[in-house]
Amino acid sequence: METGPPEGRKGPTPRELPPAVGLLLSMALMNVILYLCLDRLVTTPRGPREHPGRCPPGHFSMGQVTTCSPWLSCEQLRTEVRPLKRVGEGAVKTVFLSEWKERKVALSRLTRPEVRDDFLHGLQMLQALQSEHVVTLLGYCEDDNTILTEYHPLGSLGNLEATLNLAKYRSLNTWQHRLQLALGYVAILDFLHRSPLGTLVMCDSNDLPKTLSQYLLTANFSIVLSDLDALPLVNRSSGALVKCGHRELHGDFVAPEQLWPFGEDVPFQDDLMPAYDEKSDIWKIPDVSSFLLGHVEGSDMVRFHLFDIHKACKSEVPAERPTAQAILDAYQKVLNLLRDTATSQTREML
Repeated sequence: METGPPEGRKGPTPRELPPAVGLLLSMALMNVILYLCLDRLVTTPRGPREHPGRCPPGHFSMGQVTTCSPWLSCEQLRTEVRPLKRVGEGAVKTVFLSEWKERKVALSRLTRPEVRDDFLHGLQMLQALQSEHVVTLLGYCEDDNTILTEYHPLGSLGNLEATLNLAKYRSLNTWQHRLQLALGYVAILDFLHRSPLGTLVMCDSNDLPKTLSQYLLTANFSIVLSDLDALPLVNRSSGALVKCGHRELHGDFVAPEQLWPFGEDVPFQDDLMPAYDEKSDIWKIPDVSSFLLGHVEGSDMVRFHLFDIHKACKSEVPAERPTAQAILDAYQKVLNLLRDTATSQTREML
């Protein structure tokens, strides 16, 4: 009887993985990946524009262009810049959206001869204070009373709510991005108070709308100072303080020391009005920051953490108010604290 060749030994038939187990393993793997990438997934505000290699004095660069060009001359402004439409007008200058070498730029012209000194003061400040905190100067012509600067299509800081309501920017309408804007605003004041020229006071800030109109919102959602026509200098060594204008100021937005101190029975006289220093800017920070924080989820928590520093800003005694640098440090600590808390809570949910 013939016997066939022995069959090879067969191992145990592998079991198929139950679908439920496979799903659980997939979810566990996704949690590991999410955990490792959490710091990137948690929304963090974009910081202010970085300028690792700013152009030397008298030069500029625009947008993504890294090469520096000399400020445009009178002849270049006359022949190469084409005004398109008026986009703004104030007491000192009128601003036109213009075109230069297929780029959108902002051309400012003097409104009337009586305010030429203010116009030229603003130009001098623009020249001296070029930094990440100030709108980029592209050129100027004193003979024609014109100034050319970088154009920011989102407009002034007063347009913030309308901008964040647009579908394109709705994802930025978070407490993180809003607090970053407040940080940028305080950073500009800190820069002015410790500027290369000395301690400068932001005088065009007698109410909230006027204050917001002095700043521009950039495409990457940072803030730059655009109006530098009224930046008087505090000189403590000589005892020189400042007064913002020659008219009586009213309201609770301005600092107490900016109000007429002799009551309603005494008519206002400019020569009797006491001068003051940069602490008048500090008084206004809580009101501007409150606008910037808005009323989104988490903004009340930010206000709670800023309560103490904002209370100090509202001290009736100017000398007792903190410096802009101290406020900036406090804002940064709150941002770091709340961001770390949000990260920790998200990890605990995994």
